Amino acid sequence: MSDSIVEVRNLRKVYNGWSFAGRRRVDALCGVSLQADAGEVFGLLGPNGAGKTTLIKILLGVVKPTAGQAKLFNQTVGSSHARRRVGYLPESLRVDRHHTARSALRYYGRLSRMSSGQITRRSDELLELVGLRGRDRESVRRFSKGMYQRLGLAQALLHDPDLLVLDEPTDGLDPVGRSEVRQLIERLRDAGKTIFFNSHILQEVELICSRVAIMAKGEIRGVGRISELTGVADSNHVEFAIQSGDQHDQEDDLRSKVSACLGQQRSAQITCDRMENAIRLKVSVDLRDQNEVDQVVDQIRRAGLSICHLHVKRPTLEDTFIRLVGSPCNDESDVEPVNPH
Repeated sequence: MSDSIVEVRNLRKVYNGWSFAGRRRVDALCGVSLQADAGEVFGLLGPNGAGKTTLIKILLGVVKPTAGQAKLFNQTVGSSHARRRVGYLPESLRVDRHHTARSALRYYGRLSRMSSGQITRRSDELLELVGLRGRDRESVRRFSKGMYQRLGLAQALLHDPDLLVLDEPTDGLDPVGRSEVRQLIERLRDAGKTIFFNSHILQEVELICSRVAIMAKGEIRGVGRISELTGVADSNHVEFAIQSGDQHDQEDDLRSKVSACLGQQRSAQITCDRMENAIRLKVSVDLRDQNEVDQVVDQIRRAGLSICHLHVKRPTLEDTFIRLVGSPCNDESDVEPVNPH
């Protein structure tokens, strides 16, 4: 565990709250375990109410767990040592309207006990890095959501933290801005930073995360590299076409040959297109893995049939997400905790 930056073991969090139906108990986290290692971009995925926000608040020391253990840098979460090494970008950054980008960074720098010289030097670097150079002395009341996100990234990086916790870092950015943020995260990763990344944009996660945890209803439904998560799907969907060049071939004979090649245990959809001098059968079938795809192809060739088209649809992260998560659950924000500890 020497390289583990974030370490969570059997973490539980129970909120006791009120709803229109009266008092109720909400299990926000139900025995969550995961770890993020040094220098990796770890993605956290899940629908509203999955427990992502609660987990992040516990890691930041804002909320205490009901049971279990959470550590940052092998220190109990909430310790001053751990907090000094963490940079945090909230989903919705709040900055007092009298601030400019530069004065806001000065304020955050003082909270991190940085000297005036350090704040000025880092502010110059970061305002350039996030694309706010030239807008740094404008009132933040003029800022768009995207500009707020850029300022949020700058404040999270101001004290040069070893761990960045980013909550929806590309929210509100246009495609160019999202690309720039991805490139920045990759540079930070290459520089040895660890990034704990929460996003609902699956494409962003696929592009930049080395490992992913998928949460639902307070539980971890899957964790690992994206290739590992998508590789555990039940089947690959395969579509191929068989074409006969002999106009005297009969459709029923071709169907029988294809069905024999697939075997009785496989259920397939077969449709027929008749052309002037040929018959084409389109076949759609679910096969377990590449080995099974190869076996079917070999059987078809041995039967003397010609494959004119073949497409294997591999499971995507979205497919895996839907399979693991199922139906969405209630948003955590529906519950007002009576005793947050």
